[in-house]
Formats: sequence, structure tokens, C-alpha cells
Amino acid sequence: MVIRLVVVALVAVAVAACSTAEPVASPSIPAVATAPATSPSIAPSGSGAEASGIGRAFVEALASGDTAAAEAMEDDTMRGAAPAAALGQLWTQIVGQFGEYQGIEQVATADKPPYTNVTVSTSFAGAMVPLLVTVDRAGRVAGLHLGQPVPASSAGPSTAPASPVPTASPAAYVDRAAFRETDATVGEAPWALPGTLLMPVGEGPFPAAVLVAGSGPQDRDETIGPNAPLRDLAEGLATAGIAVLRYDKRTKVYGSEMAADVANVTVRAETVDDAVAAVDLLRRTPGVDPDRVFVVGHSLGGYLAPRIAAQAPGRVAGIGILEGNTSPLQRLIQAQLEYLASADGGADPQAAAALPAIREQVALVDSDALTASTPASALPLGVPAAYWLDLRGYDPAATAAGQAIPVFISQGGRDYQVPPTELAGWRSALGGRKDVTTREYPALNHLLMAGAGPSRPAEYAVPGHVAPELVADLAAWVKAG
Repeated sequence: MVIRLVVVALVAVAVAACSTAEPVASPSIPAVATAPATSPSIAPSGSGAEASGIGRAFVEALASGDTAAAEAMEDDTMRGAAPAAALGQLWTQIVGQFGEYQGIEQVATADKPPYTNVTVSTSFAGAMVPLLVTVDRAGRVAGLHLGQPVPASSAGPSTAPASPVPTASPAAYVDRAAFRETDATVGEAPWALPGTLLMPVGEGPFPAAVLVAGSGPQDRDETIGPNAPLRDLAEGLATAGIAVLRYDKRTKVYGSEMAADVANVTVRAETVDDAVAAVDLLRRTPGVDPDRVFVVGHSLGGYLAPRIAAQAPGRVAGIGILEGNTSPLQRLIQAQLEYLASADGGADPQAAAALPAIREQVALVDSDALTASTPASALPLGVPAAYWLDLRGYDPAATAAGQAIPVFISQGGRDYQVPPTELAGWRSALGGRKDVTTREYPALNHLLMAGAGPSRPAEYAVPGHVAPELVADLAAWVKAG
């Protein structure tokens, strides 16, 4: 659930605001970026060359482990969202995903008044990763984003922010002649979201599915490096005769607006409300059977699928939970770091060094000491208290058990982000029900793709497709209704 990089930050609330670059769509790391607290009125700090030096120095501080120096370079809003501890966790995730840091290749700047966007092309063992640092007029760091990584085999220095991932060849199970693709708009102003509707060719009405992405500012394909799990699922299901709607997340489309009120962001605003709007859109779409609209969530989307259905009573025919956890998110984040520090996870020393801080932060979320006034800097990944309080008491398995609708649960045997042990919670709550379908896929990782050996973040940079057996099982479940 959380490539999305390493510690799949199941909770990626840190939203992209200042930069025009796209954050990496990975299930593990949120983009660390904030909106300015106020519109700067300070005189410009100087030329693009000065901003270039600030961006380089910021990345060098992260790479050297001097996160205190990096924090000191941030503006007040950025410091609140990404203090030294959170910066250390972020760098651990980047190294865990892309391999050993090798150095800075090039630095380029782009003026976007009142900011300068600095693209620091950073080389790691497995990829070239553009780190996009936003610098304000006073020379303070106001945002940090991860650009689209380029695998090491094809990486070459680039002075421009990475472009979106090109359309990949479809999976073998996809027949694009079997469906029509049109644009769609989910929800209404001020949060209208662009999406894509796939309608099977032929006579309807068709069963339909809303795809709900994992954490972070995800696009509708859930683009993660060279992979696009939600696009694979959508095209595979549409080929099988199912209408499918997917859409860009609110944190991607309206990063600036959400960042302006980041202290009050919750999972309802990030995910739940828009998924309910997508259900309602599908139900009134010509050619769709309104009584057979399903919610299929991946990672964070799967964790929240029971809550989405509960918020749309009588309008959801069933929920599909793909790699969804039952454990609280904060504990899963800790477990992910512990895995990365273990031998199976690559014995990452930076993950091990980050563990004491994350354990303290998780304990705070678990305790009665967490209040609305608890600073984000004291909480996991710098995510604000409102987010954690919104999840307090949420039990996805119990919520699913309380609804008389079919449930499909998939679990990959190689998923370290939502490990197979998470199935126990679902089975305990739902195991006696005949309308619950559980499927285990021993070779699959968190991205629903097959591999071998212990799963590690670098695996997500390898191009692949969602496993055909999972697509077939999910399609059969939806069509059975």
C-alpha cells in the first residue's frame, strides 16, 4: 500500500503544491511538498544560479545524512510538514527503492514566479531520479518532489523534469478492440476530477467497477515507475465485458488547494468522498447496470473500500480488496521499515537508523496523547493529526462484516508492504460467509505482479503487468455479481 517508494507510505498526504512537476506515483513514498504559508513579498534572492546552488545543497545534505541542515534550509510550512526525521525517512525510502546513492549528475532551473523549480538529476545504482526542489524568493526550500525515475540501463543526464510515462504495450490479456475509452469527470467543483471510462463493445447493461488507487497523489493509472497497475486492471476487466471507471486522485489534481489546509486533510477528503462520487457517476451512466456497480480498491484503496461502501449504502454491489491491510496504517508503516532493515529487505542501514523515531511516532498515534493540536512533525511521515484521528477506531474488517454485500480479497505472497499475515484479520471477521472470496497468489508483490525471492523496492522499477490469473479471478467475481 504504500515505488510508491520504499516505505509505501500508505498515508501520502503531503501534497504537491509549489512545483509543476509530477510526484512519483509509488505506493510507498508520499511526495514531500507544501504550499507557501503566505505569498512571498520578499525581494528575490538572486539568479537561477543561486537557486541551483540551494537545490544542490539541499539534496547533498539529504544524501550525507545531515537532515538537520536540510531542515534548516526549509521555509516554515515545509519545515512543519517535512522536519529532519521525515526527511531522513524519505531518503531511506528513495535509497531502498533505487539503490545506493552515486551523486548528482546535473542541475537545471525553471522560473515559476514567485518560485524557482530546481531539478537535481540524482544518480542511484538502479536509476536516475530527478529530485525537484522548489526554492522561494528568500532562498528557502518550499517543496520537494520526486520526478519520474529512469532505469539505470537507459538513464542519461537530463536537464528537464521527467515527462509522464508513455503508454506501454498492453498486457497479453487485453484486447483494446473489445471496449471504448472516453473521458469522464468524477465529482463536481471545487473538486472535479478527470478520469477515464472504459465501456465494453456490445449490448449492455454491463456490470461495472470503480478502481480506487493507493496512497499518495496518484494518477488514474496508479503509475509506479514503468508500471501502471490500475490501467492493467481496467483494460483487463473491460476486455472481459465490465465497464470500468478510474480517475486521478484529489491530492494529485488539487495539491495546492489541499496543501493550503493540509492540517485538516483526512482520508475522507483524500479518497472516500471521490470514490463515492465515482460510484454515483457509474450508476447513472447509460449502458451500466446500476445494481451491479462494484468498488475495487488497491492498497490504501482496498483498506478503505469497506468505508466507501458504508458511505454509499445500497449503491455498491460488492467490494474488491486488492492487497488491503486490516492493521492500522501507522503500524504497517513501522513494519515496512522493519522489513527493509531486515536481511530479506536488504538490511538497509538507513531504515534501521530511522526505526527509533518511527516507533516513537507510531506509539504517539496509538496513544490517547494524540490530539488535534499534536504537531505533524511528531507523527509518522509528517502526516497531520487530523488524518490519524480520522482513522482512529476504523476497523476495515469489521466494517466489511457489517455490510451484506459480496467481498473479494486478493493477497500476494511476496507483498512486504501488506504482508500475507494481514489476511488473518479479514478471515477472522469474514471467514464464515459464503459471499466472501479470498484468493492467494504466492508469486505476487504489492503491485500485483509476479516475481521470485524476497520482494524489495527496486523490483518496482522493472516493467511488468498485473498477473493474468488475478485479472481473470476478479473479472469472474464481478460478473457473477
